[in-house]
Amino acid sequence: MQNPTGPSYPLASLYVGDLHPDVTEAMLFEKFSTAGQVLSIRVCRDMMTRRSLGYAYVNFQLPADAERAMDSMNYDSMKGRPVRIMWSQRDPSLRRSGFGNIFIKNLDKSIDNKSMYDTFSGFGAILSCKVAQDETGGSRGYAFVHFELESSAQSAIDKVNGMLLNGKKVFVGRFIPRTERDRNYGDAPRKFTNVFVKNFGDDMDDDKLKTMFEKYGAISSHRVMVDENGKSRGFGFVSFETPEAAEEVCAAMSAVCLVWLSTLFCPGIWLVV
Repeated sequence: MQNPTGPSYPLASLYVGDLHPDVTEAMLFEKFSTAGQVLSIRVCRDMMTRRSLGYAYVNFQLPADAERAMDSMNYDSMKGRPVRIMWSQRDPSLRRSGFGNIFIKNLDKSIDNKSMYDTFSGFGAILSCKVAQDETGGSRGYAFVHFELESSAQSAIDKVNGMLLNGKKVFVGRFIPRTERDRNYGDAPRKFTNVFVKNFGDDMDDDKLKTMFEKYGAISSHRVMVDENGKSRGFGFVSFETPEAAEEVCAAMSAVCLVWLSTLFCPGIWLVV
């Protein structure tokens, strides 16, 4: 079945995301078979380690059963995590085209995928809905919603842009694909505030990271990523309040040799010091 005014997708195939690593095909079959006859289930795994990548595909015999599963099971908890269900879109060009896609930012950190779905589903059929998350699973404060119809996306922009969601005024606009953003930028200098730092030693912690970078400007957030034992994983992030501070770091660090820092990454620039 094809929709002449929107993207096409296999109506009997579902994408199931945000899965706990221990969720198996058998668990998914037990859950989804209650909605109808399931033809196949595949949890996607790393080719080398065979660890779950956190998503799976569930294929039903009938489109009505797939739709029933999505309507009744979306954001149900499996192993303590709400699963995110959407129609499977195997063609990456549809996901990246920007057709029917909107971008929402300045979200309150308490807003999750289900809250976003509940807020925007009144404007039309949603193909996917995702709040961006950091390494700890917390909200990054922005999200993407992909509608089946461009008219639904435009209606959502017109009605929700500038509204208060959980006490914060949100921006809602059309999602602009990277190729279009690059084309619009041309040769103009890029502005960025986030710096990714890696290849430092085990003795680096949050306080040392802040001390290293705060002389370049006000820092809004910073973190050294650690493993389950609290040991540094050798990389971290520093977010400055202004682009000028981040740019100064990139310029200054290229001429400074630090004992525990060997590589600094800024968007589009690799500096080895």
